[in-house]
Amino acid sequence: MSKFAFVFPGQGTHYVGMGMDLADHYAEAAAVFEQANEVMGMDILQLCRSGPESELVKTENAQPTIHTTTIALLKVVESHGFCAHVTAGFSLGEYAALVYAGVLQFEDSVKLVQRRGMFMQNAVPQGVGKMCLISGLDRPAVEQIVTQASDLGLIECSNFNCPRQIIVAGYATAVERAAELANLRGASATTFLNVSGPFHTSLLLGAGQQLYELLQTIPMGQAKKKLVSNVTAQYLTCSDDIRQLLKEHVYKPVQWEGCVNTMLDDGVDTFVEIGPRHSLTTYTQMTALQRDIKVRCLSVENVETLEAFLREMDHAV
Repeated sequence: MSKFAFVFPGQGTHYVGMGMDLADHYAEAAAVFEQANEVMGMDILQLCRSGPESELVKTENAQPTIHTTTIALLKVVESHGFCAHVTAGFSLGEYAALVYAGVLQFEDSVKLVQRRGMFMQNAVPQGVGKMCLISGLDRPAVEQIVTQASDLGLIECSNFNCPRQIIVAGYATAVERAAELANLRGASATTFLNVSGPFHTSLLLGAGQQLYELLQTIPMGQAKKKLVSNVTAQYLTCSDDIRQLLKEHVYKPVQWEGCVNTMLDDGVDTFVEIGPRHSLTTYTQMTALQRDIKVRCLSVENVETLEAFLREMDHAV
């Protein structure tokens, strides 16, 4: 008997048209977009459908549009009778996991992620910070590079995606130096991310505090699913202060490799990525491969991938 996890992607996965074919084909998806439009007082549906990209990429727009799209896709998956007892999300995606687990209501979460995006975007002036994905080097090597580059300004490891894929972030000059050092050390690739700030670093401490104050006004329920925290890479417990974790979530690294390892240790063997693009599928496969664990990774982001998912499930049964 397979053990399922629903996992949800984060920022940077947006694209013009995301979620639209499912919204056009499924009332469940369309209803989520309609609810978001009503709650937000803005046309989330039109922004997803037509962009422009220059507006969609802005953090205060990217976060609510990706989040809305993800929940719309989730509702379609649920409408076919599928569920998971385990859930996790990458950065912004953790808010979708919180909705799925019953901790947050969607109407609260979509407003919350927009404000979160604004806090994050305003924390560091545009162009001051950067993020860079370093591929092909292990954690000790990247941490050594970060130490060397820190002479030029604050820089930290911000995302541990999977084995040999680590994101560094901080002041632009330090991040650029880290990329140079990584290339000299034999990195297979160094890729600067198309984001507006050095997220998940201590440069966003102020944004975390602003979010924490806002979170005091947001009702939260008990988790009805097993949910892995990005901050601790462990399942949430009854004693965890979710608001405190979400505050730290803004300025501490995303421990995605650790999150996947926690789910693997729990016997999860089927990961269903719900949301635009499918970056988490690669991270999951790479993490499982390092441990020689066989997993099944599926993704749902449009009608074509939904139908492939349904065929795979029929075949499995």
